[in-house]
This record gives sequence, C-alpha cells and structure tokens, in this order.
Amino acid sequence: MQFDRSGIANERLIKLYTELVRPRLIEEKMLILLRQGKISKWFSGIGQEAISVGATLALDADEYIMPLHRNLGVFTARKMPFDKLFLQWQGRKEGFSKGRERSFHFGANEYHICGMISHLGPQLAIADGIALAHKLRQENKVSLAFSGDGGTSEGDFHEALNVAAVWKLPVIFLIENNGYGLSTPVNEQFACAQLADRAAGYGMKGITIDGNNILEVYKTILDARKYCLTEQKPILIECMTFRMRGHEEASGVKYVPKELFEEWGRKDPVANFESFLLDKAVLSQFIIKDIRESIQKEIEEGIAVGFAAQPIVPDTKEELSDVYAGTHHHFAPKQPEQATEKKFIQAISDGMRQSMERHPNLVLMGQDIAEYGGAFKVTEGFVQKFGKERVRNTPLCESAIVGTALGLSIKGFKSMMEMQFADFVTVGFNQIINNLAKIHYRWGQNADVVVRMPTGGGVGAGPFHSQSNEAWFVHTPGLKVVYPSTPEDAKGLLIAAFEDPNPIIFFEHKALYRSISGMVPDEYYTVEIGKARIVQKGEDISIITYGSGVHWAMNYAAQHPDISFDILDLRTLLPLDYEAIRASVMRTGKVLLLHEDTLTGGIGGELSAWIAEHCFEYLDAPIVRCASLDTPVPFAIELEQNFLAKKWLQDAVDKLMQY
Repeated sequence: MQFDRSGIANERLIKLYTELVRPRLIEEKMLILLRQGKISKWFSGIGQEAISVGATLALDADEYIMPLHRNLGVFTARKMPFDKLFLQWQGRKEGFSKGRERSFHFGANEYHICGMISHLGPQLAIADGIALAHKLRQENKVSLAFSGDGGTSEGDFHEALNVAAVWKLPVIFLIENNGYGLSTPVNEQFACAQLADRAAGYGMKGITIDGNNILEVYKTILDARKYCLTEQKPILIECMTFRMRGHEEASGVKYVPKELFEEWGRKDPVANFESFLLDKAVLSQFIIKDIRESIQKEIEEGIAVGFAAQPIVPDTKEELSDVYAGTHHHFAPKQPEQATEKKFIQAISDGMRQSMERHPNLVLMGQDIAEYGGAFKVTEGFVQKFGKERVRNTPLCESAIVGTALGLSIKGFKSMMEMQFADFVTVGFNQIINNLAKIHYRWGQNADVVVRMPTGGGVGAGPFHSQSNEAWFVHTPGLKVVYPSTPEDAKGLLIAAFEDPNPIIFFEHKALYRSISGMVPDEYYTVEIGKARIVQKGEDISIITYGSGVHWAMNYAAQHPDISFDILDLRTLLPLDYEAIRASVMRTGKVLLLHEDTLTGGIGGELSAWIAEHCFEYLDAPIVRCASLDTPVPFAIELEQNFLAKKWLQDAVDKLMQY
C-alpha cells in the first residue's frame, strides 16, 4: 500500500491515525462483550475504518453526513462521547434516541449526522435536500451520503443521483464496495466493471479509489469537496474495501473464500498506516502506546457508565407525546366579512400563494409545477412570482423528492411536494412511512413537509388516477392526514399545514376542484388541524364523513327532508376529533360512516370500532358503513358510478331507519 503524505503535516497525520485506531479499538471491545453475552448485536466495520474516518475528517464539522451500519468512524471522528454511544447501543434512555433505535439508526443535529433507516437507499435523497438548502442559502457547504455496494441496486440510488445531477447539487455520494451485500457477492449484484462507472450515465464525475488507504480517502474527499463547491455539481466516489467480519456477527463468514481474508488482511488500513507512520518517524512505539491506552481508558469508562445505567422505565405519556413535534402556532381567526367566492382549486392556490409570501423558506417541488402550473394548474403563475429556486420542476423521482424535502427540513426549510396524483404516492411510500413519519420519534428531528395528494374518483380516470388511499397513512403514527371538503377549509387547512412542523399528507379531491365554490376569507388564516366541522345538526341519523362524502351527504339530506340528518365533516383523519364524533353519536344514536375509499380496511372500520368501544351506550342501532366496492376503480363512467359509495347511500340509510 502506497501512502502519499504530501501537503499533510505531522500533526494532521497523527490526528488521522488516532481517529483511525479509535473505532478499531471500540469494535474489538464490542466483539468481546458480544461473545460474553453483554451486548445483543453488532455490525462490524473492521477493515473499512479508513473510509469513514478519512471522509469525515476531510469535511467541515458542520457539513452533514448520512452514514450506514459500518461507519462507526463517522460518529467517533465527529467526537460523539463514547459513553453516550454505548448507552445508545445498550438501548438506554440516556443514549441519543431514548432507547427507541438500535446501533447506528439515529442522528444528532449537533454533530451534523443524519441517522440511517434499514432500507439504506432513502438516505441518499436526504443528502440532496441538505445540499439544496446550502445552495438556496448560498452557503459554501457540501453533504455526504454513504452507500454500500448492495444499496446501489435500489431505485433510491438512481433517483438521488439523478436529482443531484439535474439540480447541480454539491453532494458527495460515497460507495463502500466491500464485495458483499450480506452474503451476495458483487458479481451477482451488478454487471458493470466498477460502480463508479455509473456516474457517466448521470452526467457526473466518478472515481474509484483504494478505500483502505486513509490518505487516499482523505485527499480524494478534500478534492471532491472542492470540486463540488467550485463546479456546483455532485460526485460519485467508489471506495474498494472488504468486510472482515459478517454482515452482522450472527451471520458468520462461511460464504467468503478463505483466500479473500488473507488478501485483504494484508491490506489492513490500521496496520499499514501505522507501519507507514513509524517508518517516516511520525510515530514512535511510545506515542502509539500512549494513543491506544488513552482510547482504551475512554472505552472502559464509557462502558462502565453504560452498564451502570438502569433499564428504561416506560413512560407512555412521553412515548405518545414524542411522536409529533410540538406546534406553537396561534390559529388566526377568519374574517368572513372580507371574503370572495372561490372554487375549491382557487382556494388551494390562494392558500399556497399566501404561505409562500409568509414563509420565505418554503420551497415547492413537483412534476410540471413551474411554468406549466401543475397538472391541475394549482401553481399557475407561481414561478413568475417566486422564481424557479422556490418553485421547482422535478424529475419523475417521487421517492427522491420526498427524501429531498426531509433534507430541506433538517436545514430549517419548509417544503411542499405535489404528488401529481395521489395514486403515484406508492413509489414514494417508503420515504413517507419510514423516514418522514418516524424521524421525530426516533431522534427528535421534525419533518416540516406537506405532501399534496390530488385524489378520488368520479371523473372517469380509471384505476391509476382515481384511488382513495388515505387509510394507508392514517395507520402511520407521526403523520397528520388532512382532507378538506370546502374551499374555506381547503385554504385554512393548507395554511395550517404549512405552519405545522410535522409531515402532513394533504388530500384534495379532484372532482371538487372546479365543481364546488364557496366564500373564502381573503386574508391569511388557518383552520385548526384535528378539529371536525359540524355541517348540520340532526336527531335521526349521524353521517360521519369527509371529502366528497360531505357533499353526497348534504345532497341526500336535502332530498330527504323527512329524515333529520346530523352531518359531521371530519376534515382531519389523523388525528381524529373523537369528541366531535362522540357528540354526533349522542345526538342521534344511529351512525352511518360514509367514505369514498373501498370498504375493507377503510377508515370506517376504525371509526366503527372506536364508536362501539366508547359510545356503545348511546347507540340505538348497529353502526353502518357505506363505502365503495372492494374493486380497483373502473374507467367506464357506468362502472365507476356503480363502484362509488354514493350509489349505496340509499341502501345504508334504509338499513339504519329499520331500527
């Protein structure tokens, strides 16, 4: 192994060596504790330390890194206290995630580290968002995201690199090619000669280097950082290395040929660098002994703290309260006397425009939302008013754009991502469910992101442009799910969504866009998220609904004045306004749950269960659900009308009136 120390002072070389040895000594101790049964699991990075340490020390301390399993050197080189790291690994409350996350699945803003999720690829897009934030603020900073060789096969890898290249973002994508994805060798993972060769397909620079040579890693990242900032472009760096242990210790290494261990053992990054520094008289055996003893003392002291910590005593109230970031927004009162009649879609556009004016850190992203104005023209004229930096056309990369939105939030921005149709959310599902929704509970980082979801049927758009998929998200703690039915609520709730620091899934029924009008206050105002609206009070039947169901219920009630309907518009599906639901049930004793979504697994089932459990004594009849057929949404108008819950409303009412 050839080391080029040119331009690096002795003091820096010793720093590099110290930080290289630190994760090695920690890991050796962890493996002993694992064999003793004192810790439960370990993902070893032995043999790969030069990549984590070299990359981290080449960046500024306030530049974000997105590390993975085998990047202990990132955490230690960023000077995270070892005792707190060990508390984290032991699942103690005093760790970085209050015992809620394992090993390296956490982040810490004070150290500018964004923790991984097990799906690996989604972290790459977060680096895009952080880099975009730097670019928007004209900060001379980069972000760096790690990927293993296995992770490069994920769609998120392609999406993140493509977005970074198209938007010219200063991101360093760093691949640790250690030869195996768990037990699958690289020749069964990809067909190109080197992963760095893929960079050309994105129009970016790609480099392959020796990942076990810390000076080569360090210098390459220094140069890459300079390149990204000077050229305002991303770069892809492939570090060739080897995993000397199993994927995690329980998996073993029987699938790896013995000769590979012998070959890579001779390339050990710690032993080779130490020999080089001894040969150049930068280190002496005395200095080495002193460095190692100091680190070992730190390790033993940290372990003592970790083992002395008491097991967590669960606090249910705290667990529930930490799912969401707190909001201190004061809900602005509406001023009906200053109102204009607007269509539903105009109210949405008005709310977004006023939010852009109020929040200069709000960025809009979506397919065709700039000059074209979006598929439904909601953002028409926005790019002329707010500029292309804040109103951004995106590639067809739903997952990457949601991840980018999260990266923006980490840097203090607000963002809106428009799913062109709610149906398309499936290709960004992982980012929403596992990144946006969980991140505040996991390590206290909020996701200030609004995902707008044009939804619903009734317009003959067929199976892939008509689905009502709100129930998928109502099941996910950490999200808020909003679904207005009137222009007034649409504007007020959208503004409230932008004020809220939590991830909001904001449903907008396409059939209401231009068919529904109403008086909408001209000024900036909010409607409180989590509060239902009493449409009308009645005595015979409660119809609890939302979205298009509100209008179906109102029209039906108008056509049947002989029945006194109590109509409740939920407006927010997560969190639900249980007090308003209870009050409606008490007023009538008969409940009809109406929604456009299909019956099985729809939110009506959850509402029915809650009412049966908490309002049973007020019921005079079984709870009845009225929902759409359990089929995909058909294209032909006749079939779609037969599919929709509206068709079955009469039967549901008749059933209730029999009691």
